[in-house]
Amino acid sequence: MASYGDANQKIDYVFKVVLIGDSAVGKSQILSRFARDEFSLDSKATIGVEFQTRTLAIQHKSVKAQIWDTAGQERYRAVTSAYYRGAVGAMLVYDITKRQTFDHIPRWLEELRSHADKNIVIILIGNKTDLEDQRAVPTEDAREFVLKEGLFFLETSALEATNVENAFVTVLTEIFNIVNRKKLVAGEGQSNGNTSSLAGKKIFIPGPGQVIPEKKGMCCNSS
Repeated sequence: MASYGDANQKIDYVFKVVLIGDSAVGKSQILSRFARDEFSLDSKATIGVEFQTRTLAIQHKSVKAQIWDTAGQERYRAVTSAYYRGAVGAMLVYDITKRQTFDHIPRWLEELRSHADKNIVIILIGNKTDLEDQRAVPTEDAREFVLKEGLFFLETSALEATNVENAFVTVLTEIFNIVNRKKLVAGEGQSNGNTSSLAGKKIFIPGPGQVIPEKKGMCCNSS
């Protein structure tokens, strides 16, 4: 379903997705697992912003995901806010073993909605399910939050590669389906590598209080 580096591959769509959340919740590891299928135990904190790409086939179309990894430290937030521009998808990440990282999610969501397109597709990610014995955030708390805010939700383990692929594919497929359903890019199928190919486009997703039906395979457990 995916390619890790086809330079000559014809690209039909380019979707920019941002990873946000507190420092040390595993954003860079999630990206590394998705983009290169790698995990590093001695990963250093992201400084500023980094991005990686990966191309996937969705409904026989070639979709290039450009994933931006934003630093979670407070002092970089003013710098990274500019990078929300043009994003059509976002992953809000917290650490299931650190309650504070989950308690900060509403603030991150508020910032996201302030700087990004109001119709951006958002998924909440509870990372580090491999540390289940240290869990500090019950799955039910996250379920309640996403039902209220109208977000997708999955729990992942970048270490064990649990649900990481599913999380990205969920977001990218939802964006793809919305774009095609609304025929937003009719006649503009090829983006020719333009990372802002959807910038300014109006995309509809359910707003606060509206529930997005769970897709098959979108369970919230790590099993």
